[in-house]
Amino acid sequence: MQLAHEDNLRLHVLFAQSVQAVRINEGTMTLHALTTKGEATIKLNPTVRDEQYLRWIREWLSLKVTGSPGGYPVFLQRWTRTGHAHNNLEHMLLLGEPEAIVAVVHSPNLSHELAKYAWWANPSADTARRLLEKSAVAEGELGKELATYLLEFLPFEEIALDVVDTVRLCLQGELIVAAEREQLWSRAKRKNPFYVGFLHADAKHIPLNTQAHPHFNLVNSALQTLLADNNPFANALHHTLSADGQKWLQTLLLALEKPTDQEVVISLFRAIQKRFNLPFPEVRGVDMDLALQRANQYCQGIETPEVLQVVLDTLPSELHPTMNHLLVLAQLGEDSLNKMFGGSDAVGSVMRKHLEPLVKVIVDRVGVLLGGR
Repeated sequence: MQLAHEDNLRLHVLFAQSVQAVRINEGTMTLHALTTKGEATIKLNPTVRDEQYLRWIREWLSLKVTGSPGGYPVFLQRWTRTGHAHNNLEHMLLLGEPEAIVAVVHSPNLSHELAKYAWWANPSADTARRLLEKSAVAEGELGKELATYLLEFLPFEEIALDVVDTVRLCLQGELIVAAEREQLWSRAKRKNPFYVGFLHADAKHIPLNTQAHPHFNLVNSALQTLLADNNPFANALHHTLSADGQKWLQTLLLALEKPTDQEVVISLFRAIQKRFNLPFPEVRGVDMDLALQRANQYCQGIETPEVLQVVLDTLPSELHPTMNHLLVLAQLGEDSLNKMFGGSDAVGSVMRKHLEPLVKVIVDRVGVLLGGR
């Protein structure tokens, strides 16, 4: 490893201070470092072809940081094998390896401080999305910066599922203001994945002026005790018939009108599963036939879970059909699409034709839960 004398000297001077992150611009052969004193730059002076020289630079960094010259892949294997995977994220930020930064960004235990360094090292839309999945980041000062970046990049996003994720993540908490949420909503009229992003978010962020279901007050009064006891089925019915729940159902109908591809539809059904989150045995949903059969049986008192039976016993009988429709929707999830998508890569109108029988049942049930709107 024959680094240029001036590069070797500058690297030693650089690492004599506290370095927080390193990135390398391979196009300009420049090493950038984030330190406690600000940003530092080293213009590299290759003594061999650029690719080989960059390998030497990364070997130097790896030896300095980890004691191993093998670079990121070798270091990662040793680092994982010794059980310190969550104690060395700081090291990963100093290797000058894009893949190492990606590994840091995907770590579930990433702190807000390290997230700031990772964002500096690799500011991209995918990095922003992965960082916003961490509550520590979304709730910190970096969260709003990432959301602003994603909104600016959104018009150039070509992958439909990335549009869903961007909308979903930007709608967390108060990352964006009401006017920005309304802009996202208006764009959904032209681009279906936006609606799916709203389905994943808190329904209070859906900019619709919708009233509660006509039976909401009746349900609220009848289930007061069960709601106080946090009964999951009582909670689900109460939330669904509330104004926010009705907005969510209206958005579901809009999202089902013209889905674009299978990944977006899968995300839509995951949003349904997450929305109701009731204690059914299956964690990824069931096919519609089983959902209909089980909902009917439960409402007839056949093998009905006690936690649901007490709700049915408390509700006025005229609201049992409403509960039945909710139970159907609440059993749906990703696996509900197996019959339609198994062995098929159809998209667009062909995919929507495959989905028609399933979508029709959902639309009918949602119509009742919306009180005939």
